[in-house]
Amino acid sequence: MINPNFVILGAFIQFLGALSYLIDTLKGKTKPNKASWFIWTLAPLTAFAAEVSKGVGIQSLMTFMVGFNPLLILIASFFNKKADWKLGKLDYICTALALAGIFLWAIIKDGNIAILFAILADALAAVPTIVKAYFYPETENHWAYSVALISAVITLLAIDRWDFAHYGFPINVLVVCIILVSLIKFKLGKKLKHLFS
Repeated sequence: MINPNFVILGAFIQFLGALSYLIDTLKGKTKPNKASWFIWTLAPLTAFAAEVSKGVGIQSLMTFMVGFNPLLILIASFFNKKADWKLGKLDYICTALALAGIFLWAIIKDGNIAILFAILADALAAVPTIVKAYFYPETENHWAYSVALISAVITLLAIDRWDFAHYGFPINVLVVCIILVSLIKFKLGKKLKHLFS
Protein backbone atom coordinates (compact mmCIF):
# COMPACT_ATOMS: atom_id res chain seq x y z
CA MET A 1 0.00 0.00 0.00
CA ILE A 2 1.25 3.47 -0.88
CA ASN A 3 0.46 6.65 1.03
CA PRO A 4 -3.23 7.49 0.45
CA ASN A 5 -2.29 11.11 -0.31
CA PHE A 6 -0.99 9.90 -3.68
CA VAL A 7 -4.66 9.85 -4.67
CA ILE A 8 -4.46 13.67 -4.76
CA LEU A 9 -1.61 13.41 -7.28
CA GLY A 10 -3.70 10.94 -9.30
CA ALA A 11 -6.66 13.35 -9.27
CA PHE A 12 -4.43 16.20 -10.45
CA ILE A 13 -2.97 14.08 -13.25
CA GLN A 14 -6.49 13.00 -14.18
CA PHE A 15 -7.61 16.63 -14.39
CA LEU A 16 -4.68 17.46 -16.69
CA GLY A 17 -5.64 14.61 -19.03
CA ALA A 18 -9.25 15.75 -19.05
CA LEU A 19 -8.06 19.27 -19.81
CA SER A 20 -6.38 17.96 -22.97
CA TYR A 21 -9.64 16.28 -24.02
CA LEU A 22 -11.60 19.41 -23.11
CA ILE A 23 -9.38 21.62 -25.28
CA ASP A 24 -9.62 19.17 -28.19
CA THR A 25 -13.41 19.16 -27.77
CA LEU A 26 -13.55 22.96 -27.89
CA LYS A 27 -11.36 22.90 -31.03
CA GLY A 28 -13.60 20.24 -32.60
CA LYS A 29 -10.77 17.68 -32.82
CA THR A 30 -12.57 15.19 -30.56
CA LYS A 31 -16.24 14.35 -30.85
CA PRO A 32 -17.49 13.19 -27.43
CA ASN A 33 -20.46 10.87 -27.40
CA LYS A 34 -22.87 12.93 -25.30
CA ALA A 35 -24.73 9.84 -24.06
CA SER A 36 -21.52 8.37 -22.63
CA TRP A 37 -20.29 11.64 -21.14
CA PHE A 38 -23.66 12.38 -19.53
CA ILE A 39 -23.69 9.03 -17.73
CA TRP A 40 -19.95 9.32 -17.02
CA THR A 41 -20.88 12.49 -15.12
CA LEU A 42 -23.91 11.12 -13.32
CA ALA A 43 -22.76 7.58 -12.39
CA PRO A 44 -19.42 8.48 -10.75
CA LEU A 45 -20.91 11.38 -8.83
CA THR A 46 -23.58 8.97 -7.56
CA ALA A 47 -20.85 6.46 -6.65
CA PHE A 48 -18.86 9.25 -4.97
CA ALA A 49 -21.84 10.11 -2.74
CA ALA A 50 -22.27 6.40 -1.93
CA GLU A 51 -18.55 5.98 -1.17
CA VAL A 52 -18.66 8.94 1.20
CA SER A 53 -21.72 7.44 2.91
CA LYS A 54 -19.80 4.14 3.31
CA GLY A 55 -16.81 5.89 4.91
CA VAL A 56 -14.40 5.70 1.97
CA GLY A 57 -11.80 8.35 2.63
CA ILE A 58 -9.46 10.14 0.28
CA GLN A 59 -9.71 7.29 -2.24
CA SER A 60 -13.18 8.62 -3.15
CA LEU A 61 -11.46 11.65 -4.72
CA MET A 62 -10.68 9.55 -7.82
CA THR A 63 -14.37 8.71 -8.19
CA PHE A 64 -15.30 12.38 -7.81
CA MET A 65 -12.83 13.40 -10.52
CA VAL A 66 -14.11 10.61 -12.79
CA GLY A 67 -17.49 12.41 -12.63
CA PHE A 68 -16.36 16.04 -12.48
CA ASN A 69 -14.07 15.91 -15.52
CA PRO A 70 -16.78 14.44 -17.81
CA LEU A 71 -19.11 17.20 -16.65
CA LEU A 72 -16.65 19.78 -17.97
CA ILE A 73 -16.25 17.86 -21.25
CA LEU A 74 -20.01 17.40 -21.65
CA ILE A 75 -20.53 21.14 -21.23
CA ALA A 76 -17.71 21.88 -23.71
CA SER A 77 -19.28 19.54 -26.29
CA PHE A 78 -22.24 21.94 -26.59
CA PHE A 79 -20.00 24.90 -27.46
CA ASN A 80 -18.46 23.57 -30.66
CA LYS A 81 -20.73 22.11 -33.31
CA LYS A 82 -17.71 20.37 -34.90
CA ALA A 83 -17.46 18.35 -31.68
CA ASP A 84 -20.92 16.89 -32.23
CA TRP A 85 -21.33 13.12 -32.53
CA LYS A 86 -24.58 11.75 -33.91
CA LEU A 87 -26.33 9.54 -31.37
CA GLY A 88 -27.81 6.22 -32.44
CA LYS A 89 -30.08 3.54 -31.01
CA LEU A 90 -27.24 1.96 -28.99
CA ASP A 91 -26.56 5.31 -27.29
CA TYR A 92 -30.17 5.69 -26.22
CA ILE A 93 -30.50 2.08 -25.03
CA CYS A 94 -27.32 2.28 -22.93
CA THR A 95 -28.35 5.66 -21.49
CA ALA A 96 -31.82 4.34 -20.58
CA LEU A 97 -30.33 1.26 -18.89
CA ALA A 98 -27.76 3.37 -17.03
CA LEU A 99 -30.47 5.78 -15.82
CA ALA A 100 -32.63 2.83 -14.75
CA GLY A 101 -29.74 1.55 -12.64
CA ILE A 102 -29.29 4.92 -10.95
CA PHE A 103 -33.05 5.14 -10.39
CA LEU A 104 -33.06 1.67 -8.78
CA TRP A 105 -30.29 2.75 -6.43
CA ALA A 106 -32.34 5.82 -5.45
CA ILE A 107 -35.14 3.47 -4.39
CA ILE A 108 -32.93 0.95 -2.55
CA LYS A 109 -30.59 3.51 -0.92
CA ASP A 110 -27.82 1.13 0.10
CA GLY A 111 -24.25 2.40 -0.37
CA ASN A 112 -22.82 -0.80 -1.87
CA ILE A 113 -25.86 -1.20 -4.13
CA ALA A 114 -25.39 2.42 -5.23
CA ILE A 115 -21.77 1.74 -6.10
CA LEU A 116 -22.73 -1.44 -7.98
CA PHE A 117 -25.41 0.36 -10.00
CA ALA A 118 -23.03 3.27 -10.64
CA ILE A 119 -20.45 0.78 -11.95
CA LEU A 120 -23.05 -0.85 -14.18
CA ALA A 121 -24.22 2.55 -15.42
CA ASP A 122 -20.65 3.68 -16.04
CA ALA A 123 -19.81 0.46 -17.92
CA LEU A 124 -22.98 0.74 -20.03
CA ALA A 125 -22.15 4.36 -20.76
CA ALA A 126 -18.76 3.23 -22.05
CA VAL A 127 -20.28 0.92 -24.67
CA PRO A 128 -21.17 3.64 -27.23
CA THR A 129 -17.74 5.26 -26.85
CA ILE A 130 -16.00 1.87 -27.08
CA VAL A 131 -17.90 1.14 -30.31
CA LYS A 132 -17.04 4.62 -31.64
CA ALA A 133 -13.36 4.23 -30.66
CA TYR A 134 -13.28 0.82 -32.35
CA PHE A 135 -14.44 2.22 -35.69
CA TYR A 136 -13.33 5.88 -35.46
CA PRO A 137 -10.38 6.20 -33.05
CA GLU A 138 -9.40 9.49 -34.67
CA THR A 139 -12.51 11.13 -33.14
CA GLU A 140 -11.15 10.52 -29.65
CA ASN A 141 -8.23 11.66 -27.50
CA HIS A 142 -6.55 8.94 -25.45
CA TRP A 143 -5.05 11.26 -22.81
CA ALA A 144 -8.17 11.56 -20.66
CA TYR A 145 -8.49 7.78 -20.53
CA SER A 146 -4.74 7.21 -20.07
CA VAL A 147 -4.55 9.45 -17.02
CA ALA A 148 -7.81 8.08 -15.59
CA LEU A 149 -6.18 4.66 -15.87
CA ILE A 150 -3.11 5.95 -13.98
CA SER A 151 -5.34 7.53 -11.35
CA ALA A 152 -7.24 4.24 -10.93
CA VAL A 153 -3.95 2.36 -10.43
CA ILE A 154 -2.78 4.92 -7.85
CA THR A 155 -6.11 4.69 -6.04
CA LEU A 156 -5.99 0.88 -5.98
CA LEU A 157 -2.43 0.99 -4.63
CA ALA A 158 -3.53 3.41 -1.89
CA ILE A 159 -6.42 1.28 -0.61
CA ASP A 160 -5.94 0.19 2.97
CA ARG A 161 -9.29 -1.56 3.35
CA TRP A 162 -10.18 -4.03 0.62
CA ASP A 163 -13.94 -4.00 0.48
CA PHE A 164 -16.29 -3.35 -2.43
CA ALA A 165 -16.90 0.28 -1.44
CA HIS A 166 -13.17 0.99 -1.75
CA TYR A 167 -12.13 -1.03 -4.81
CA GLY A 168 -15.31 -1.43 -6.91
CA PHE A 169 -15.34 1.80 -8.86
CA PRO A 170 -11.55 2.11 -9.36
CA ILE A 171 -11.42 -1.41 -10.86
CA ASN A 172 -14.26 -0.49 -13.21
CA VAL A 173 -12.43 2.67 -14.31
CA LEU A 174 -9.21 0.67 -14.80
CA VAL A 175 -10.88 -1.90 -17.07
CA VAL A 176 -12.84 0.64 -19.15
CA CYS A 177 -9.77 2.84 -19.61
CA ILE A 178 -7.54 -0.08 -20.66
CA ILE A 179 -10.07 -0.91 -23.37
CA LEU A 180 -10.42 2.69 -24.55
CA VAL A 181 -6.69 3.44 -24.55
CA SER A 182 -6.07 0.24 -26.54
CA LEU A 183 -8.68 1.23 -29.12
CA ILE A 184 -7.72 4.91 -29.37
CA LYS A 185 -3.96 5.13 -28.90
CA PHE A 186 -3.05 1.80 -30.46
CA LYS A 187 -5.97 1.76 -32.95
CA LEU A 188 -6.63 -1.84 -31.94
CA GLY A 189 -10.05 -1.87 -33.65
CA LYS A 190 -8.57 -1.04 -37.04
CA LYS A 191 -5.82 -3.64 -36.56
CA LEU A 192 -8.39 -6.28 -35.65
CA LYS A 193 -10.52 -5.37 -38.67
CA HIS A 194 -7.51 -5.82 -41.00
CA LEU A 195 -6.58 -9.06 -39.29
CA PHE A 196 -10.02 -10.59 -39.81
CA SER A 197 -10.80 -9.17 -43.24
